[in-house]
Amino acid sequence: MTDCLVLLPGFLADGRVYLDQVADLSRKTAVTVAPLLGESLAEMADHVLAQAPERFALAGHDLGASVATEILRRAPGRVSRIALICGSAQPEPPNVAAAREPRMVKARTGRFGEALLEELPTTTLHDSPHRRAIRDHWIDMALEAGVETYLTQSRILQRRPDHQNVLRRARLPALVIGGAADTISPPRRQDFIAQLMPRAEFRLIEKAGHLPMLEAPRSVSRALADWLAADAPFVLR
Repeated sequence: MTDCLVLLPGFLADGRVYLDQVADLSRKTAVTVAPLLGESLAEMADHVLAQAPERFALAGHDLGASVATEILRRAPGRVSRIALICGSAQPEPPNVAAAREPRMVKARTGRFGEALLEELPTTTLHDSPHRRAIRDHWIDMALEAGVETYLTQSRILQRRPDHQNVLRRARLPALVIGGAADTISPPRRQDFIAQLMPRAEFRLIEKAGHLPMLEAPRSVSRALADWLAADAPFVLR
């Protein structure tokens, strides 16, 4: 495997969410983390494509998984393989999109921290002694991203397109990673995404929730390393 690996962080996160994976995987391949910049999914995808190598492996978490799928839709010839972590292939359900509105009001009116606690309660993570610290680490990244980024990315998630047909046509080696305790992107949704793709494997991380890269970093690194090393499809359906 010689293609550079481009990692996309999730909602309000940055490269710190992938520190362990960068350290583990860069021993055998070039690894870079691309920020999510833009006012729409399309703009985010175009920004990544403008900075990425001509051909690359691509992995994204949460919102980053949607951006990764949009990149695959826009430039399928440039993506050699794809990994989706705690993502979704479908539009955001109306009730979930509507539930964002009160949180966005709080963010606009000086209660950003309160909104963030509601975005990622500790119950979305694996019940371990470290889950509050992991949640607080994400909140630190989100606070640095700021209110305007929060509002922009919330709107993008509310307007997320249906990517099922993109994934059905994806004939490249694919990996789907989910956390067993994730209530935002539950395991059944991750299994569904994997079933859409002809050459996908689903890896369930038992001791993780919505932030498996931080909750079970070695397990995620091993899954990504196996996917990067695979020359043949995991599963052919």
